[in-house]
Amino acid sequence: MTRLMKAWTNNALALLPLAFHFQRNLRYFIYAIALSVIIGSCTTTPDFNISNQTWKIYSNARYGFEFPYPSTWKSLPSDNGDGIVFISPRNNTVEIRSWAGMQLPEVIIPEQNAKTSIDPNFTTAQGVSGVLTVEVGQQEGVMTLKLAQGKLKYCWQAKAPRSEFNNYYRFFDYIASSYKIGQ
Repeated sequence: MTRLMKAWTNNALALLPLAFHFQRNLRYFIYAIALSVIIGSCTTTPDFNISNQTWKIYSNARYGFEFPYPSTWKSLPSDNGDGIVFISPRNNTVEIRSWAGMQLPEVIIPEQNAKTSIDPNFTTAQGVSGVLTVEVGQQEGVMTLKLAQGKLKYCWQAKAPRSEFNNYYRFFDYIASSYKIGQ
């Protein structure tokens, strides 16, 4: 019995390095699968590939701004005529809006020393600095670009349902980067 126990113990000990290597290799295999899932989820769907789009340029003569938009999107004038709204032909809850207006005069701002704006965190391809924010809420994701030059303020905004926002993110970012204002 002791001899049998000793043989069994030796065999079990001999299998430990194999079990250790198997467990380590299994762990690396799981890491590789997790990494491929993460990387795969970061890409956009081919439908929203920027180079697959036919583009037009929207130009606002009144305020001197412009940006590209997909030629298949429907345009609607803004309520006050200071901008435009574009609606996706695939999903009418996906939209791009842009407008401009006059900034408030400094005499209306109550405290001269109060900080009323966020430091620029984004630069367009034209070299204009502004503030880009991305907010993903319960229902929708919104990307907003705000620029200012002289007495004018410019706003560009893109929206998509929360479930689709990741698919549109690079698409929206491309348009925001291409936004231009008159000099």
